[in-house]
Amino acid sequence: MIYIHIPFCKQKCSYCNFHFSTSLNFKDEMLRAMKTELLLRKDELQNKSLKSLYFGGGTPSILSVDEINSLIDEVLRYFSFEKDIEITLEANPDDLDKNFLKQLSRTPVNRLSIGTQSFFEEDLKLMNRAHTASEAEGSIKRAQDFGFENLSIDLIYGSPTSNLEIWKENLRKTIALEVPHISSYALTVEPKTALENWISKGKVKSPKEEEQNKEFYYLSDFLKDNGFEHYEVSNFAKPGFYSRHNSAYWKYQEYLGIGPSAHSYNGFDVRSWNVANNQQYIKKLNEKVLAKEEEILSQEDQFNEMIMIGLRTIWGVDLSSLKNKFPDRVMEYFQKEIQPKIAEGILIIENDHLKIPEKHWFMADGIASDLFLV
Repeated sequence: MIYIHIPFCKQKCSYCNFHFSTSLNFKDEMLRAMKTELLLRKDELQNKSLKSLYFGGGTPSILSVDEINSLIDEVLRYFSFEKDIEITLEANPDDLDKNFLKQLSRTPVNRLSIGTQSFFEEDLKLMNRAHTASEAEGSIKRAQDFGFENLSIDLIYGSPTSNLEIWKENLRKTIALEVPHISSYALTVEPKTALENWISKGKVKSPKEEEQNKEFYYLSDFLKDNGFEHYEVSNFAKPGFYSRHNSAYWKYQEYLGIGPSAHSYNGFDVRSWNVANNQQYIKKLNEKVLAKEEEILSQEDQFNEMIMIGLRTIWGVDLSSLKNKFPDRVMEYFQKEIQPKIAEGILIIENDHLKIPEKHWFMADGIASDLFLV
């Protein structure tokens, strides 16, 4: 599968620390550089038949439909698409007007991931989103009108501008709109963000973990009652609408990341990442030189990643795969560490897979990190 990072946004959200630029001055040069990177890295994926192509960012919907199509055509120069390939475009609600959607519906893009975040004005203002509450709702309806049934929306809970009643209304609106996939995250305070600055100066209250915990479990119960499957800590889907792209990440499959700051993984022991600087990325690719660094994952790194990722999902950690991949000393350590947690009920073994019961998923990362090799 291939991930393409579009490093441009209209404006900076208060909570975001991803790599992007609000200047489009070098957009054409960036797109040319991405096409060069595809050429230079076309032999890195073992599987040339793609089951997923994902445009992330940044804000991919800031591109024109012709530019999106041009990148898809470039991918097709070196790879083939499986018959039922999932091609996802992340989009902001304010970009999804009738003209854009009409053109997009004629392309191979068949899944939209819409950055809704909230249907309430106060939340959106705090997050410094570019869209309004009415645009959030309208964009979903318009996308459906143009035939996009495979929709995902992002929702953020635990904002200081929100509360449990507002959160319940956000979820009721989502159900009424018949969206089949939801990715939902607690508002987190990342370093060097506007939100961190506002909180440090007392302009905004800090999110409360206790409130976020309540909203997370309400989210899980409410969506399950409405036919969703909670298949990863932050992801919910109606049957048949799991994100193929993200599911492949969680199952340790190989992927190629194109664009500044994009990561790649060979499915075994090599991870690489591109420089998180637009100008450096363009300059290197203009010289036909890859703008990436890579590392060989140690045995400890591989073990820790399998534990961290697996325990966040409905599938859990495949104990047979773990045993086949790691030496006895690692498995002896692992068995010793999991026993108290199994006795405590925060870990269970089902069908030779180690899992965290869903009622403890809010603490999944902490539970997983206790098992890490150091």
